[in-house]
Amino acid sequence: MASDGQLFKNFLTVLPSSGTECTVTFRNASRARVRTPLTDLENEVMQAVWGGEKCTVEAVHRTVSRNRNLKETTVRTLLRRLEQKGYLVHESDGRAYVYRALEPARNLAARAVRQIIDSFCQGSVEELVSGMVEAKVLSKVDMDRLEKLIRNRRPGGK
Repeated sequence: MASDGQLFKNFLTVLPSSGTECTVTFRNASRARVRTPLTDLENEVMQAVWGGEKCTVEAVHRTVSRNRNLKETTVRTLLRRLEQKGYLVHESDGRAYVYRALEPARNLAARAVRQIIDSFCQGSVEELVSGMVEAKVLSKVDMDRLEKLIRNRRPGGK
């Protein structure tokens, strides 16, 4: 098996009846840790953590309970589970736990998109974006913004 960071070697299969050769290249999976996906409720809790300064159970409960009728103990359980899944860490502040996300929402979104690209687009970002354009998921404004973002990130701005 290939070591981390390397692509698997091409495999050569010879079909004896036709003599046809076929090569397949496997993309090595991302080194990022794969976490259990967030449920809708867990996502709401994470949004509260990402949006809050001091994320105590009480603060997260106040935010999440605007849209849902949840008990504080339920929020406490959700925060503990999100910590076990690797999304959060906590520090003690007296008797209270203060939670913070291990990484920003943008990083999780990027990894989720990478999984979609690998699963549905054979690892091709171009395939994903062209599919989004063809399905009219991206507006002209979105495409212009993406073009500007890419242009600004390239050396020389070209």
